[in-house]
Amino acid sequence: MDKIAITEGVTFMKAGLAEVKGIARVCREGWRATYGYLEDEVYVNRVIEEYYNERRIETEVTEFSKGWHGYFVAKEDGEVVGAIGGGTISEEIGEIFVFYMDPNKRNRGIGSKLLHYYTDYQKDLGIKEQWLSAQKDNEKAIPFYEAKGFVAQSEKISESSDNYISIRYKRNI
Repeated sequence: MDKIAITEGVTFMKAGLAEVKGIARVCREGWRATYGYLEDEVYVNRVIEEYYNERRIETEVTEFSKGWHGYFVAKEDGEVVGAIGGGTISEEIGEIFVFYMDPNKRNRGIGSKLLHYYTDYQKDLGIKEQWLSAQKDNEKAIPFYEAKGFVAQSEKISESSDNYISIRYKRNI
């Protein structure tokens, strides 16, 4: 699915090289807004530098495999305001690995539409079940995911941070 959808002035599309800077910005700002109050500043900066630098995102935008479908974005007035990425973890099971919104664009329905757009992409691949992980006590993501039908399955303490307890969620699509 390389189709572009436009809803209420917001464009939803598979990202290309032109979106790298916007994806990096949204992911950095989104990660900081989401985890900045849950983790210490050193850990927040380390994760941002490792995962949300433009060089890495450039690679992730141009590569495609079963395990990684690339990034998909929401753009408003030509600017990336949301980014989501995931892959297939088994024949009919997909995963969302990254999903962030520009903190200034939250609560406008754009994130819901971006999730729906990406879910349609996964459905087209034959995915029947979607998984994701969210940090316990993440007051921004957990209510959103639960409202979209994701149900908690298990919890796991992270190896990278003593404070990070990951909750695994799934939903049928």
